[in-house]
Amino acid sequence: MPQNDYSQEQYKQDFFDEKRRKEALEHALDIRKFEIELYWKRAAYFWTFIGAAFAGFIAVQASAADNKQDLSVMLSCIGAVFSFAWVCVNRGSKQWQENWEKHVDMLEDGIIGPLYKVVLARRPPEGIKEISMHLVTGPSPLSVSKINQIISLYVTALWCCLLVYSLPPFKCEAGVNWFYCSLIVFSILACIFFLWLGRTYGGGFWHKATIRSTEINNG
Repeated sequence: MPQNDYSQEQYKQDFFDEKRRKEALEHALDIRKFEIELYWKRAAYFWTFIGAAFAGFIAVQASAADNKQDLSVMLSCIGAVFSFAWVCVNRGSKQWQENWEKHVDMLEDGIIGPLYKVVLARRPPEGIKEISMHLVTGPSPLSVSKINQIISLYVTALWCCLLVYSLPPFKCEAGVNWFYCSLIVFSILACIFFLWLGRTYGGGFWHKATIRSTEINNG
């Protein structure tokens, strides 16, 4: 079911009551902080699995196991799927983080002023010395979460390269390796499901409720 439109006037009507607006701002700030904490916990979760897959891949490449190629292809597929899942989770986390940031933008003016929206920055550097120091140690308007997203994309591309590296050379006269084909197809389907079935539900909810009946029977 499509989402309903929500106007600026409706937002003010719902949240700009003096008491409600203050409480809404406090909740928005708290949930934003919570979303940022979850963002980095999720990053650590994916780095654990991806790092283990990398370690396993390197160990397999250094070994003389008979099924070395099979294990390499399998680990590459696992790494690629987890890395692409990390890309999707980063984007989903960013979406919710920005949602609460926009709520703060809307609510803060009448309570604490435009504190969150006003950005204080250094004056532009002047002279070769200042410019050099600024380039080396100065602040820069870079998004930490966007850099993390780029890293996750890079790791996904790297796993795809390792997968191609692990596969045997393509020959028209060679038979089809159904094991490799199955792994790759399942990995691609998993990534497609992330984008298709992993989307946040935006429709309405109509709840079916039940209640238990409990009583003491002394008979």
